[in-house]
Amino acid sequence: MTNGTENSGMDDHEHDTVRTFAALPPAPGRGFAGTWWGRAWLKALEDTALEAEQLRRGRKMAREGAVGAVSVRPGRITAVVRDPDGTAQRSDVLLQRLGEEEWDRFLDMAVDRAGHIAALLDREMPPHLVEDAADVGIELLPGIGDLEPECACEAWDHCPHSVALCHQVARLLDQDPFVLLLMRGRSERALLDELQVRSVARAARTRRDDGPEPAEDGGARGGGPDGVSAVAAFAAAGLVPPPPAPPAPPAGPGQPPSLDTEAAPPEGIDAGALEFLAADAAARALRLLTEALAPDHHGTPPEEELTARQDGVRLAAASGGERFAARLASGTGRRRAELDLAVRAWRYGGAAALAVLEEEWVPEPEALARAGAALDAAWEGGDRPVLRAAGRGRWTVPGAGAQLRYGRDGRWWPYRKEGARWVPAGPADHDPAAALADVLGPRSGAAGG
Repeated sequence: MTNGTENSGMDDHEHDTVRTFAALPPAPGRGFAGTWWGRAWLKALEDTALEAEQLRRGRKMAREGAVGAVSVRPGRITAVVRDPDGTAQRSDVLLQRLGEEEWDRFLDMAVDRAGHIAALLDREMPPHLVEDAADVGIELLPGIGDLEPECACEAWDHCPHSVALCHQVARLLDQDPFVLLLMRGRSERALLDELQVRSVARAARTRRDDGPEPAEDGGARGGGPDGVSAVAAFAAAGLVPPPPAPPAPPAGPGQPPSLDTEAAPPEGIDAGALEFLAADAAARALRLLTEALAPDHHGTPPEEELTARQDGVRLAAASGGERFAARLASGTGRRRAELDLAVRAWRYGGAAALAVLEEEWVPEPEALARAGAALDAAWEGGDRPVLRAAGRGRWTVPGAGAQLRYGRDGRWWPYRKEGARWVPAGPADHDPAAALADVLGPRSGAAGG
């Protein structure tokens, strides 16, 4: 087996093959490996380590959640492990990568046994896969001495840090055996792509070796692609069952990968901001998927694309966005107080509420006439509040600290005066009397509906 841990270069298969797994929660009262291949990984560790006390301490640290995010790449696993006193140590465990000839034999074997790959895609590692790989000279699982530690604590053998790291990796292997194949030198995507290329090539050789198939008229079918005639396809259209119902959307958005690794981010990159944007993208994707699966989605007009200024407010209003309010204010050309006011409006009504806050426009006379009639009908005994124009599409109630604003969507938005500024006071209403009653309070005298 080629010792890939000695090769500091990176071949074509190693690009984009680093996977980082978020720190796993503590594991009190449970085993670290539930699968046979996870237990085989730990047995290799136990057979290699010379001191039982180091194993015991490492298991305890792993169980208590001392291992940070784990990075997996060909030939190496890495994590920061914290001692009980809080001291952080970078720990690495090296594993030999398969050489090109070994991968070539493994892939040829896998093409012949499609069931092995199907099992891997189901996140299972069948024993026959390991046995068949061994038959062609490939040892997938590590054995005695194969797990080589490198730790910042400078221990010459497996220390508690590397032991804790190996126990966390056993949990990762339980969930996804492709992690082991990545350590051996191939990512899941690269492996599947190579298998597809070999499968297509093998099928082409088989057709060429078998010769042309006889056609229905007794002649020989040419070398063109196989297919179905249009007549036969249209005739079978009524026999095809309807497609199955789409699956239900997940209950919540997926958890983006943690960027809290031992490697410092490039200059100018804020890892916390990237994690926030990834979480926001996952939440928006779930919302779009849920809307797309709704029965009446085909009749729903598409949303207008947000401008950068609007999307900055949306992000600031999202859960966790307040951490980046100063940057979002600068990026959208607002002062911090202006952004806070914009966020308040957004939470009442999104882009429509933001437009009412920041834009003025002249409503059509018919809309104002309808609004006047609605206000007259809502207050009994001539007690209707006096409204005074305060700008285009804006009217205030003198002395009451209340204001109505008319939006381009045909709704009325209540505003309240706080100090020297007008602030959004609630969601919009198509009835101006209802919107004004909300901001004036229960003693306004508006007739109930």
